Parts: sequence; structure tokens; C-alpha cells
Amino acid sequence: MNTPSHISGLLSAPFTPMYPDGSINFSKVPDVVNLLIDNKVKGMFVCGSTGEGPSLTTEERKQLAEAFVKAADKRLLVFVHVGHNSITEARHLAEHAQQIGADCISATPSTYFKVDSIDLLVACLQEIAKGAPSLPLYYYNIPVLTGISLDMVKLLEKAGEAIPSFAGIKYTAPLIHDYQACVNFSNNKYDILYGTDEMLLSALATGANGFIGSTYNFVAPLYNTLMEEFKKGNLKEAQRLQYISVEMVRVIVKYGGLRAQKAMMKLIGFDCGNVRYPLNPFKEHEYKLLEADLKSIGFFDWICKPKAATVF
Repeated sequence: MNTPSHISGLLSAPFTPMYPDGSINFSKVPDVVNLLIDNKVKGMFVCGSTGEGPSLTTEERKQLAEAFVKAADKRLLVFVHVGHNSITEARHLAEHAQQIGADCISATPSTYFKVDSIDLLVACLQEIAKGAPSLPLYYYNIPVLTGISLDMVKLLEKAGEAIPSFAGIKYTAPLIHDYQACVNFSNNKYDILYGTDEMLLSALATGANGFIGSTYNFVAPLYNTLMEEFKKGNLKEAQRLQYISVEMVRVIVKYGGLRAQKAMMKLIGFDCGNVRYPLNPFKEHEYKLLEADLKSIGFFDWICKPKAATVF
């Protein structure tokens, strides 16, 4: 197994392009991948929350993962999220990810019948990992959506011993002190990728190197510049750039989260369609309101741009 030790840079969680009827528009996947490459994103986390993975069928998830792996063609690192309410289905998705040439897998446990202990979580992850023993496995910690909030340091203590392919955590929670504890666990043994975009600077200060997020789909240049300024020691400028991200996320929350982010892709010229039920589709009259709010914070000064214009 070629574990990509400690990944650095931005990894985007791409949106799933959809037709108006909610079916997947696979023909748009290469355009999405090329946009990320053009804007210096290092990898992708497909079929996760941003990709509406839990709202897709197992077959759709397999087809989508294959489309992204094919389009990436080794130019980007590809994580496939395989979490499912059925652990058996999750294992099958993991097996498929290994077969198609994905680089890593990540998983949440069941979110309907919730795990209530680290031991049970490790047992579930063990079962999932059996499907892809050659791929690094990252636990996807996102309590706000799963409703599962366990001690991640204890997970590192136990999962590393029980699961040979265990590589780290996709850590999507605003608990910087806990994140730092995970980063420093056992002399930085595991790869802890941070996933709260509006707190990227805070994570940098703890020693973070790799980041997985949704807003990198449309403003990756903002975050790449932020990281460059931080490395140069220009903290004031890094703070200014992070505050643009904070304001942007406040706008996203105002318009309903993921539905707003897909609308933002349309506003930058990359229409990935609307969200699928049970999410609330973005309404036509909302686009101008969203655009006005984004203009007021300088959003369009930082948007991802392709080398050659591609408008869906």
C-alpha cells in the first residue's frame, strides 16, 4: 500500500454535476476536474457531503467515482468517500474504489443507527477497510452532519493498531484544540486533513498541511494566496484573506449551505446544476440576491478561472 503520508495543499470536495431533473451529468466531470487543476488544487474528495454522496444510489456513486478517477488521470489525488448506512454497502464501495484506481478512501459510519463508542467505530471501519486493503483509509469526522462526536485522539490510538490501512482523519469540525491534539499524536504519525474552510488559518497555526473543503471549488486562489502569505510571515495579510472566507461562509449559511454553493458555481460560469432532494433546490429569484451579497465582499476577485473559458 502506497500511503501518501502527509498530504499538503488544497483538496477540493467537488460538486456532482446534475441535470434539471436531478440525474447526474457525467459529461461535465472532466470540466470540473480541469478547473481544479487550473487553479492549483492538489486533489479531490468525491461522493462526500459536497458531492451529495448520501443522496446518490450505490450504482450512481460507483459511476461517479469512476468518472472522476478517469478524468483526473493521475493529475490529482482522488479520495472516494464510501461511507454508507449499510456497512456492507460501504465495503463494496471501498472495493470498487480500489478496483478503479482511486488513491484513498474515506468513510463515515452509519448515521441512522449511530455508533456510540470508539471500539464500535473501529469495528465498523475494520469491516469497510476489508474491501480495499491496498488503499489508505481516512475516517471522515463531521459531527454536524453525522451526529457522532467521539474522541478522535482515542480513535487514533485504537484504529492505528487495528486497521493496517488506517492513514488518518478528514477532520471537519471547528475544535482547533482537538485538531491540534490529533496532528501531534504519536509524533505526527497520522495525516489529519482539516475541513473547516473558514478556519484554515487557525489550522495552519497548529501545523496543518493538508485541507479538504468545498469552497476550494470556486475560490481556491484565495486560500492558496492565504497559505503563501502565512508561510512568508505576513500574518496581517493572511488574516485579511481569511476574513474574506469568513464573510463568504456567512453568505453561504444565509442562503442555505450546500444549495448556495452549487449556485455559486453557476455564478462563476460553471453550472453544476441544482441540488437533489431532500435538499431545497435554489430558486431562480435567489441568484441575483446571492450575487449582490457576494459582490459586496469581493468574492469575484478571487474566483477559480480556467485556462480556457468553459461555460456549461
